[in-house]
Amino acid sequence: MQKISRDILVEKAISMLENGDVCSVLGWRKGEFDYDITPAVFTDKDDIKNNFVWNDFCGANFSKYLVQKTRKAEGKILVFLKPCDTYSFNQLLTEHRFDREKVYAIGIPCEGMVDINKIKEITGDGISSIDCGDKITVNTIYGDKFDIDATNVLSERCINCKSKKHVAYDELIGDEGEVLESNRFDEVTKLEQMTPDERFAFWQNELSKCIRCNACRDICPACTCEKCVFDNPKSGVENKAAANSFEEKMFHIIRAFHVAGRCTDCGECSRVCPQHIPLHLLNRKFIKDIDGFYGEYQAGDEVGSRAPLVNYTTEDIEAADIFEGRDN
Repeated sequence: MQKISRDILVEKAISMLENGDVCSVLGWRKGEFDYDITPAVFTDKDDIKNNFVWNDFCGANFSKYLVQKTRKAEGKILVFLKPCDTYSFNQLLTEHRFDREKVYAIGIPCEGMVDINKIKEITGDGISSIDCGDKITVNTIYGDKFDIDATNVLSERCINCKSKKHVAYDELIGDEGEVLESNRFDEVTKLEQMTPDERFAFWQNELSKCIRCNACRDICPACTCEKCVFDNPKSGVENKAAANSFEEKMFHIIRAFHVAGRCTDCGECSRVCPQHIPLHLLNRKFIKDIDGFYGEYQAGDEVGSRAPLVNYTTEDIEAADIFEGRDN
């Protein structure tokens, strides 16, 4: 399904590594299963030839990995960025979270990544192999074979992709795309149309599934604090399961407030959640409100842009305007 072949990316990575243009390559490597593709740092051309992966499961946003990788790098790091990744890349630069001079960014087009959970709804568990091509061919340990159209199992964030345009790169491979007319706020609108009790029941049901694994926080490009409040032993909530119904919501509510105005809507939080909680909807609610109250704003659209929440103007909306006509 991906238009840019793996061979092109491998050839480029090896060439830059051998020429000394970069000291390492941030790419994808197969994990335990064919669909378990994980970020990896390559420093050897043979390793790249044999183990570099580029297919419909390469959904990880590499931007956050640059925060720590550039600190230790003795030279430049080559990183491949999908369009959605470049927004996080710019936002982190705006917040001075990594050294731009230590990165060589190559923009690559993306036609969307697939959701393994949607595939398993069709095939069931017991997947033994997956081959990505024009069709996704799945074999199971029970001898079953499935040919699945990738467009039918796209991840939610790709179905509602906001942009095929790269907003940051040193070099672009393939054709540049455009900002898209997205339906990404439709589910937020449905939640807004619920009664307060219905909304509470919805989020109570979703957030009660949380096992406090911190995967959403650890993957989020907007969460780069050296010490998270939830890791503070004096906070009373350090790395432990929820003790009551309020506490299980508090983590996600505080995190959503923390990234408000900075979230690029990359969808990584929902992608990695083992409980399949639609955490991106919390962030999209903030984005939708910011757009409605202050005018359209896209975090990471350009380096140095100031979010409306930290950019005071005398025309800012007042609290009375926000709550006018609402039931208390």
